[in-house]
Amino acid sequence: MTIGKEYLKDIEKARRDLRALISSKNCAPIMLRLAWHDAGTYDAKTMTGGPNGSIKNEAEYKHEANNGLKIAIDLCEEIKEKYPRVTYADLYQLAGVVAVEVTGGPTIHFVPGRKDSIISPDEGRLPDARKGSSHLRDVFHRMGLSDVDIVALSGGHTLGRAHRERSGFEGPWTNDPLKFDNSYFVELLKGESEGLLKLPSDKALVHDPKFKSYVTLYAKDEEAFFRDYARSHKKLSELGFTPPSCLKSTLNKTIAAIFISAAVVILSYIYETSKKVE
Repeated sequence: MTIGKEYLKDIEKARRDLRALISSKNCAPIMLRLAWHDAGTYDAKTMTGGPNGSIKNEAEYKHEANNGLKIAIDLCEEIKEKYPRVTYADLYQLAGVVAVEVTGGPTIHFVPGRKDSIISPDEGRLPDARKGSSHLRDVFHRMGLSDVDIVALSGGHTLGRAHRERSGFEGPWTNDPLKFDNSYFVELLKGESEGLLKLPSDKALVHDPKFKSYVTLYAKDEEAFFRDYARSHKKLSELGFTPPSCLKSTLNKTIAAIFISAAVVILSYIYETSKKVE
């Protein structure tokens, strides 16, 4: 996919419109779920599925795990109509990034250039909330993600609530389901809390010793959670995606310019300091 200046401009305009849309409709949780579920079908061995926009296909959004996501797909269509050049794959992942940011979460570096696919994977690739740690590892390791990614991404449940008609479960995970913070982990360590949801897949994070070590860290240190979440979210959003070489070149030039500028400042400081010493 060729990424030109006009496409990048459309991405930034879409980002602004998504920020306004998500803020006005308080739809950050379902937008984040849309991004996750489009990306979470990736299979690293076969290199199929992943963040390619295929969730807009009726056959896929009607999968049991995707109940209710047609709402988010339709909301994104308002943005797509304004910027038809932007792929659905990019639009859905951008919506997830913006959803985290507008609710107070970390900034997630977004690289555009994903291609759309009309091919949907078979049903059953997404995590089942009724199952435990071995299932979580099977699903996330299949994607190419790690135990740290499993726990960090689970922390995204700080946003939103479960709906009985969609998942069979009812209720929010935290007391403020429209604020992205580390309260999901704080609540997990408290055990059962009246009015708050803890699914079997949530409880698995505290029953499994390795998972629990990260839960404990994130409950104590929100900065650590934000750092790891941003990294894991970026990995999830780029499964099977190779950024266009033109963007890599631009990024490398930007990084080089930063280092050069920093070197100039440091050398100038050293020179001025040496003059004072003399």
